Amino acid sequence: MPGVSAGADSGGGLRIVRLANFVTPTSGGLRTALDRLGRGYRAAGHDPVLVVPGETASDVDTAQGRVITLPGPELPGTGGYRVLTDRRGLRRLLEELAPDRLEVSDRTTLRWTGEWARRARVPSVMVSHETADGVLRTWGAPGAFAERAADRLNRRTAWAYSRIVCTTEWAEREFVRIGARNVVRAPLGVDLAHCRPERRTTATRERYAAGERVLLVMCSRLSVEKRPLLAVEALAELRAQGVRAALVVAGDGPLRGAMERRVTELRLPVRFLGHVADRDALADLQAAADLCLAPGPAETFGLAALEALACGTPVVCSASSALPEVIADAGAAAPDDPSSFARAIRTLLTHPEPARRAAARTRAELFSWPRATAAFLAAHDAAPVRAGWEGAR
Repeated sequence: MPGVSAGADSGGGLRIVRLANFVTPTSGGLRTALDRLGRGYRAAGHDPVLVVPGETASDVDTAQGRVITLPGPELPGTGGYRVLTDRRGLRRLLEELAPDRLEVSDRTTLRWTGEWARRARVPSVMVSHETADGVLRTWGAPGAFAERAADRLNRRTAWAYSRIVCTTEWAEREFVRIGARNVVRAPLGVDLAHCRPERRTTATRERYAAGERVLLVMCSRLSVEKRPLLAVEALAELRAQGVRAALVVAGDGPLRGAMERRVTELRLPVRFLGHVADRDALADLQAAADLCLAPGPAETFGLAALEALACGTPVVCSASSALPEVIADAGAAAPDDPSSFARAIRTLLTHPEPARRAAARTRAELFSWPRATAAFLAAHDAAPVRAGWEGAR
């Protein structure tokens, strides 16, 4: 990439400025990815700077590098998501930061920053954390309209940025469809030391299962694009078929109220934990479960599902998403209806527990954060500058 210069205080590394919207203290996958990649960039000798929206302004040094929060309005009905809307202020900040690389995790409201980078001769990367047509479909847009709208958006995005990073082949398809030639693939990762099968304990399982024979878990934001109500309806199907299953929901969002009302109406054993900030408690829950449910049809990777696999817990996911590519034979993919999800759950439960849990862990071991960091740095043409850093491990 042209226009390379060393970050002023990075000891020979590059200043990688990262911009992201739709991040809150209680958000999940994107916040985790930003944190782990920032730590990886820093460990490799680079100078990561993250800029996100928040209620008030702040500027702090963290383990993932410098994190700058700019005041941004909250989007109604999203459960707390905020966006960076002050273009003049953000443009001024970018000029002050003088990035060697720009990484953007929002193809809509922040797409203009790709054009800024092009004029400033700063190599830029847009990370595709969701498919445009997939999100439009989950919000009710007709298929043909969603595809045409996505193609228009993606053409402008592919032109604006030096490279587009997709985490799976599934996510890459909408850019292949429009003939984009600047797309690279870089998978995300999982903390294999923290998320491990050994966290599974009888006491934790009994506490959450509450006397039922099968414990299901869903770790998800409770919003339209994640289709969390599908997990509740699948549980109702299982119960009607005589399967004594319970569901624990870790996560919060605008659909929680509707889900709680549906659970009460159907008299289902569902426990809502809200946002679980304690990483140990969340990993313990994921390890204790028999299966993890991931019903989101527009997922381009699915970090929560990968964490479950690392904990030894197989995943039942939407066949419409990228997750079948991620989980492979460590779970099952089902069409987006309750009967199909219930059938996939029952099929997985017929497999011997030791074998299905071993397969889940084995699959997760293919995805580490050092490998993910190395792939993202390669997308930036930013080689590690710190001796001893092993990104391919």
